Amino acid sequence: MSVEAAPTLWPELMDGELSLRHVDAGGIRTRVIEAGDGPPLVLLHGTGGHAEAYGRNVKRLSEHFRVIVYDMVGHGWTDAPPVPYTLDVYAEHLHNLLDVLGLEKVHLSGESLGGWVAAWVAAHHPNRVDKLVLTTPGNITSKPETMAKIRESTMKAVAEASNETVRARLEWLFSPATRHLVSDELVAVRYAIYTKPGAEAAMRNILVLQEPETRARYAWDAEWVGRIAAETLIIWTSDDPTGTYDEGELLQSWLPGSRLVNIDDTGHWPQWERPAEFERLHLEFLT
Repeated sequence: MSVEAAPTLWPELMDGELSLRHVDAGGIRTRVIEAGDGPPLVLLHGTGGHAEAYGRNVKRLSEHFRVIVYDMVGHGWTDAPPVPYTLDVYAEHLHNLLDVLGLEKVHLSGESLGGWVAAWVAAHHPNRVDKLVLTTPGNITSKPETMAKIRESTMKAVAEASNETVRARLEWLFSPATRHLVSDELVAVRYAIYTKPGAEAAMRNILVLQEPETRARYAWDAEWVGRIAAETLIIWTSDDPTGTYDEGELLQSWLPGSRLVNIDDTGHWPQWERPAEFERLHLEFLT
C-alpha cells in the first residue's frame, strides 16, 4: 500500500478564496483566517498550536461554511498579554472575537485545548453556540503524567527550539501510522512561532492549565459539562496519547444525547491525519 506524502500547506489552500488578517478582539491583536460564505464555523486549535493546524480542512469545509480559524490568545501570531491563559481568558477572547466579526451564534469545533475552550463557552455562554464538535479534547480525567508530558515536551520545544525538538513535540501527537505526515513545512511554521521574542514567557502562561492546582479550577466534570445544551459530537481516536476511548465514553455520559465516534489509526490531530474523515463527520453532523 502506498504511503501518503507529507502535505504542504499552500497547495491545500491555494485553490480557494480566503482572507488572512488581524483584528482587535477586546484589545488583543488576533490573527484570523476566513473562507466561505455559509453558516459560521469556528475552529479552535490545541495547546501551543496555531491556525495552521486546520490547514488541510479550510478549503473543503469552506464549500459549506463560513470557516473562521484563529490563533487563540497567547498562541501563534496573536498577542500574548502577560497573564495566565485560563479557560475564562480564552472564552472572553473568543466572545470578543465573535463580537468584532459580527457573529451572534456559531458552530464551534475545537481540538484538544480548543475542545475544552469550546465546551466551556457552550456551558457558560450558550447563546453563542449552535452546534458543538469536541475533537480529542484530551485528558478528561486530568492524569498527572499526561500533564507532565505536555509541560515538559512543550517547554523543551520552546526553550531548546530546534527542528528536532519541535518535530518531536508534533510527532508525539500523531499515531505511529501517520507520523510521516508531520511535514518539514509544519515544523518550520511552529519553529517560527516558538522562536518569536517572548515565546518562552507566553508558553509558560499557556501551560498553566497543565499545572494541577490551576487545572483543578477548570477541570472537566459532570457539573459544568452537564450545562451544555448544544447538540454535540465527540470525535475520539484509537491512538490519542492524551486520553483513551473510555474517557470519551465518560465525557459522553456527562452530555446526554451527544454522539461519540472513533477514528482508527489516528492520534491527537485527526483534522490533519485523516482530513477526509474529519470533514465528513463535520458535514454529516452540522448540516
